[in-house]
Amino acid sequence: MHASEEYQQLIRDYRQQCLWFLSPGVVPESRDAQLHTLECIERYGSMAAFVQARRLKEWLLQNSSDAFVVS
Repeated sequence: MHASEEYQQLIRDYRQQCLWFLSPGVVPESRDAQLHTLECIERYGSMAAFVQARRLKEWLLQNSSDAFVVS
C-alpha cells in the first residue's frame, strides 16, 4: 500500500476515536495538518495505531517538502 493510501485508511479507521474534531469526509491535505493528525493518532489511538502513525510521520518528516496525496 502506498503511504498516501495508508494515511487515508488510518484517518478513516481512527476518525471517531482520535479525530472527532474533523468534519466528516475531510482528510487534511497540508503537511502541517497531516503531522498534527498523526500526532493525535499517536497520542489517543491504540498501540497498533501508534506504530503505524509514527512510521507515516517519519516518512513525512524525511520527505520534508512532501505531503500525502489526498484525493
